Amino acid sequence: MTDVVLDGVDKVYPGGQIAVRDLRLRIAEGELFVLLGPSGCGKSTILRMIAGLEEITTGDLWLNGSVANELTPRERNVAMVFQEGALYPHRTVKGNMMFPLEVSGDDRAEAGAKVVELARALGINSMIDRLPGTLSGGQRQRAAIGRALIREPSLFLMDEPLSSLDAGLRTELRIEITALVRSTGTTTVYVTHDQVEAMTMADRMAVLREGLLEDVGTPEQIYEDPATVFVAAFLSSPPINLLHATLWAVEGEGLLLDFGSQRLSVPWNDPRASSLISRHGRSVIVGIRPDTLMPIAPGSPAPHGTVLSGRIRTMEFHGHEWLAYAEAGIPTIDATEVGRPEPPETREPGRPGVRDRLRTLFGGPHLHDEPVEEHAGHHRRSDLVFRIAPGNRPSRGDHVALRADLSRVLFFGADGRRVTPVHR
Repeated sequence: MTDVVLDGVDKVYPGGQIAVRDLRLRIAEGELFVLLGPSGCGKSTILRMIAGLEEITTGDLWLNGSVANELTPRERNVAMVFQEGALYPHRTVKGNMMFPLEVSGDDRAEAGAKVVELARALGINSMIDRLPGTLSGGQRQRAAIGRALIREPSLFLMDEPLSSLDAGLRTELRIEITALVRSTGTTTVYVTHDQVEAMTMADRMAVLREGLLEDVGTPEQIYEDPATVFVAAFLSSPPINLLHATLWAVEGEGLLLDFGSQRLSVPWNDPRASSLISRHGRSVIVGIRPDTLMPIAPGSPAPHGTVLSGRIRTMEFHGHEWLAYAEAGIPTIDATEVGRPEPPETREPGRPGVRDRLRTLFGGPHLHDEPVEEHAGHHRRSDLVFRIAPGNRPSRGDHVALRADLSRVLFFGADGRRVTPVHR
């Protein structure tokens, strides 16, 4: 096992394309750590730099307390599984899994017993004498994982190993991989764009965007307490409601969130009030997850300042629940356009001052705080998304009153950052 530290790591490709920017990250020994983000955010590049398959432009990689920038992949004692489990087509499953042990000169009988034991754990013991071409995609991935794990690496790297499989098989293998990796105690870095994989597998996770680290923590921490609008939206299914509001501090009433046609009110005794009061008269982005909006039965009372209303435009059936979309007349925000970094100037890798230049351009992952009207991206259709439990379903066109759980409402500035403390 090993711990991994990325200290101010940048990756710049020829032509000045910057893939990773001043990354500072620590992965603990024995941890199952997930790198999560959309395509092109740099997560696979980070994995390849850890493996030694990509050179680091600036910054340092530390493995077990020693700088590893110049070590070969073999010297780093890492094993890697790619999206398509690359197996030798002329070797059987057993032959593929035996290969690393043969290269290491292990005793053949002991190696064979080890292969059989691991194949049983992976559920492929009945097919160890078959060639890869006769296996399904899931079986080939299990064999590739087995070949990677068989030599007991210090560090296990997985680059979207389940993305090419169907949904049912992904779920099955996700559970098996998580259990197997945790049973070995091997430090594992797992790359995915799938939030479900990240949330269900990770001990801790990092969310990346355009080469920048947006947030890091346990899945629960990041979901409940996201550091940025982008993170809140990326880890939200169904999508979080991101609403444009102006905040007013009103004596005797609290902090009013003015959405134009509607309002919510945060009481003065709310622990976040001291952070929010500095935003008096300014634009904020209010994040409300669908499960924090509860339909109120007609005639039922609700505390003052906790209710939003709208008319149901459409509904979706998801088996265990319905999702409803209510037209509310409130401007909503596109999270992908909030807090995007300015594009860097083109620089050739390796020239003097690359790191200083990057830090000058990207000292923080977001733009300076400016009015939401100018820099918070495109406004979307003003729907409120909320959940409906079976048996309580309204109809399309119905007017609904929705009570917001204010204790779970999130507040962000126009730059996309949380304006209330992030607790880790």
